[in-house]
Amino acid sequence: MEKRELNQIIQDLKAKRDALSLAHEELKCENDNWNKCVIIVSLTTGMFESMKLQMRWNNSVVLLVPIALSSIIAMISALIKFKNFPNQMEIILQSQSLITHTLNVARNEETISPSLLTQYHESLEKLETSIYPDMRKKYMKASHLNLISIYKQEKKFYNEIDNINKATLEFSDDSSSGSSNPTRMDLHHEENIL
Repeated sequence: MEKRELNQIIQDLKAKRDALSLAHEELKCENDNWNKCVIIVSLTTGMFESMKLQMRWNNSVVLLVPIALSSIIAMISALIKFKNFPNQMEIILQSQSLITHTLNVARNEETISPSLLTQYHESLEKLETSIYPDMRKKYMKASHLNLISIYKQEKKFYNEIDNINKATLEFSDDSSSGSSNPTRMDLHHEENIL
């Protein structure tokens, strides 16, 4: 969809930046989980070796357990290397950085300039090459739902602030006319806020 207004470009960049943040977060979580597995299996191997020495276990099954655990560590490490998490996360961070820079430029512009459009299109290209289309769809959907929720909460917040300010003005007008007692409606409104 073509963006014809500056506000549309800003909203689009926010959504895309958040989508990349979600993708990075999931990759980091998956990477951390695999690394935790390596740590746990490594510690288990060390613990078993210590127990074997202390208990003087020497049968053939006991001798094979450390070899099996070491093989599991090697398999997990190879899988982590194959998945190439650090490289994927670096690409996403670079895309996110470019989108954030473009977003900052857009926020400081009054209108859509040719240079802003160029940066915007470069940001889109970087996003499209940083994650696969099916993953982009997943994270964009989550990002859009998250932003809608944020805007709804923000609108609710500002409406409540406006209501509080109006109630304060009404209260100060009543107190200046000599009435020091708040009305029943003012008290009910304050209870609802709390």
